[in-house]
Amino acid sequence: MKNSIQHILLLVGLIVLVSCSNKTQTSMMRNVTGKAGELVIVVSPDVWDGAPGAALRDVLAQPQHGLPQDEPMFNTINIPIEAYVDIFKTSRNIVEVNVKPSIEKASINFKRNVHAYTQALVTINAPNQEDLEELIRSKSEKIVGFFLTAERERLSKNYAKYLNKGIYNTVEKHFGLKLNVPPGFNVAEEKENFMWLRFESPEISQGILIYTYPYESDSTFTKDFQVIKRNVVLKNNVPGPREGSFMTTESELALFFSTFKKDGNYASELRGLWKAENDYMGGPFVSLSLLDLLHNRVVTLDAYVYAPGTNKRNLMRQVEAMIYSAEFTDQSDMNKINKQYEE
Repeated sequence: MKNSIQHILLLVGLIVLVSCSNKTQTSMMRNVTGKAGELVIVVSPDVWDGAPGAALRDVLAQPQHGLPQDEPMFNTINIPIEAYVDIFKTSRNIVEVNVKPSIEKASINFKRNVHAYTQALVTINAPNQEDLEELIRSKSEKIVGFFLTAERERLSKNYAKYLNKGIYNTVEKHFGLKLNVPPGFNVAEEKENFMWLRFESPEISQGILIYTYPYESDSTFTKDFQVIKRNVVLKNNVPGPREGSFMTTESELALFFSTFKKDGNYASELRGLWKAENDYMGGPFVSLSLLDLLHNRVVTLDAYVYAPGTNKRNLMRQVEAMIYSAEFTDQSDMNKINKQYEE
């Protein structure tokens, strides 16, 4: 028994030591370099000029969904392998491509914090260009998702570190929701089941709308229902600059809708463009709806940007990171309910 206890204590000590070592190693790393949305692609000129290079551009520089004008998902920077020196190795997002006959099978690896803290790095290896192109296109969603998640998490970490404590406390008290919003935002409107957070400058406007309503059926998490509910809430709570004007969803252009799990809770995302009815304002939005089975309600966080004449991709990613930081204060109790519901 004594030996067993000593063995357990030794094992626990080793786990703590490794954990502390990993944290120390991460904290000592250099920070990533480059601008938000930049992505470095390290590849030989013949591959970049060939079909695999075209595939990489199709995947990584494709237009970002839900913006009023074309902006690439990432601003790609091509670096030849021989020019890949230390100054580029701390870039925030990197794709390293290797094509050699000695490589037996095409493969792809996703790594974090390789040369810098919060870095996202994808390594793609292939024996020839044909296999390389096939791998890039077959894993396109995973590649894009990996880098988009990394961009969002960098923002979320900054917002958690430098959050607006007043808004954090207000949102938590009002909705039972933790939300990381940076300084500069203010509570523009607060009602029983609705709150409007805004950041205003002469050039741009960013906002987050939070509203709740009872959960009645699975049809709640469909695109049609979400659009109808959104339009009703906006008409009643978000007036435009002119009398009789109000925010609504632009229905003439494509809306992107998906369902998934967030922190164990059923969720949906609606992405597209908003407009001001009876006015000329408009811009992009992304709406995140979360099922709160514990309180039989749906909580929606709707983020938008108004920035005429300005690129909006990074502005949208900022408010998107804020709403995706949302976490229920009683999530541990909700996990039990979610498990029972699934069973």
